[in-house]
Amino acid sequence: MSLLRPDISAMQGYVPGYQPPDIASWIKLNTNENPYPPSPAVREAILAEVGSDGASLRTYPSASSQALREAAAELYGFDPSWIIMANGSDEVLNNLIRACASQGQEVGYVHPSYSYYSTLAEIQGAVVCIYGLNDQYRIEAFPEYYSGRIFFLTSPNSPLGFAFPIDYIEELATSCGGMLVVDEAYADFADSNALDLVRKYDNVVITRTLSKSYSLAGMRLGLAIARPEIISALDKIRDHYNLDRLAQAACVAALKDQAYFRDCCRRIRETREWFSNELRSIGYDVIPSQGNFVFAAPPDLNGRRVYDGLYGKKILVRHFSDPLLSHGLRITIGTRPEMESTMAALREIG
Repeated sequence: MSLLRPDISAMQGYVPGYQPPDIASWIKLNTNENPYPPSPAVREAILAEVGSDGASLRTYPSASSQALREAAAELYGFDPSWIIMANGSDEVLNNLIRACASQGQEVGYVHPSYSYYSTLAEIQGAVVCIYGLNDQYRIEAFPEYYSGRIFFLTSPNSPLGFAFPIDYIEELATSCGGMLVVDEAYADFADSNALDLVRKYDNVVITRTLSKSYSLAGMRLGLAIARPEIISALDKIRDHYNLDRLAQAACVAALKDQAYFRDCCRRIRETREWFSNELRSIGYDVIPSQGNFVFAAPPDLNGRRVYDGLYGKKILVRHFSDPLLSHGLRITIGTRPEMESTMAALREIG
């Protein structure tokens, strides 16, 4: 007799992007990490938190992460009661499903987007409903009234890079009987965001991460913005010490150094536009991106061939076996020199 739930034994786990052991020898453009280091203030804050003898690490961190909530609230223009901090945005995505969807209830999302939604829903025993995209990057056959418990919308979309217009997201909010979770992991690289919809609709939740735009993927920091009653529910089910002392110190320092943050985002956006134009000049089809990456397809629509060619030159990008995506590649925007090297390699590969 198995000691495990049969559905857990049978399910496929989420497979994250490859992390090579000799990472320093690669141009690593496969997991949408920021190519620039975090703000110098982050290192200073971590060292200050550790202190000369590390004694602070013997005690538990703030359970509420209140200083982080206050810093995020000031930045985004909300009361701290509308903010919750998380161990990466994945934690809050998981807890939203736990808080809203019981076993057998429906959770929906768009495909292609972040497939981890499906994994999290399956763990909860929820029913997963997947919607496709049409040629105009709108949801195919979305119902006039969506009765599922949660609908996840990734905007800007990963892996494709486009962002849904705000008026379209608002239409979806009015169509959802349950929660509309707008996953804005890449919003800091985009021209707009959906934060105002949180104030306008009680069923809208915005999730963010500090992994991409703040260069803190290694610290696992995320947050959600929602009505206080939703935040209160999420507080009940999170790990009571979900963020360690060093992560909390890093988060506050990063959020407060907006000048450094804006400069990093500007450089990435500028490099993204340059790289997109260079790809088009050699015949690639490039979806206009609002993220820190592009999805591009070579003229022969053989993404695997180009992936293998780049891999042989120690340039790591993301190729998906999914038939909807296998014709192209998702390429993270690195530094300008890294992208120039990547373009040179692509020209050689042909």
